[in-house]
Amino acid sequence: MPRSLVKKMEEVTEYTKNNTGMKLNVAFNYGGRAELVDAVRDIAKNVLSGRIKPHAINERVIRSHLYAPDVAEYDLLIRTAGEQRISNFLLWEIAYTELYFTPVLWPDFRKEHLLEAINEYNKRTRKFGGLAE
Repeated sequence: MPRSLVKKMEEVTEYTKNNTGMKLNVAFNYGGRAELVDAVRDIAKNVLSGRIKPHAINERVIRSHLYAPDVAEYDLLIRTAGEQRISNFLLWEIAYTELYFTPVLWPDFRKEHLLEAINEYNKRTRKFGGLAE
């Protein structure tokens, strides 16, 4: 991992060490497709061993086999560097996540950029797959 990225993460960790209301997850060398393949393989093993019945497989069962099953669903995903794609990131977990795209590169992302993203998020109406009222 580049030293500048490590330094940035250390700064973020220090700055947020006493926070209790919001969580920041950063994934390095992670792939959403690999996570789903691993979950399906684990579920298949459980079906073959009789621990899970095929008809009992539902969203809760799938989620329980993901890498971080206890992490709350994400409210906001910030995509830096001007990229407007998910890039194999949290494919299952971000089904109802609001996406925010910024041209700012991650190493240059500062408090004001985060506040801008949060302000934009606060203007949105969350529908969670439902119809707008």
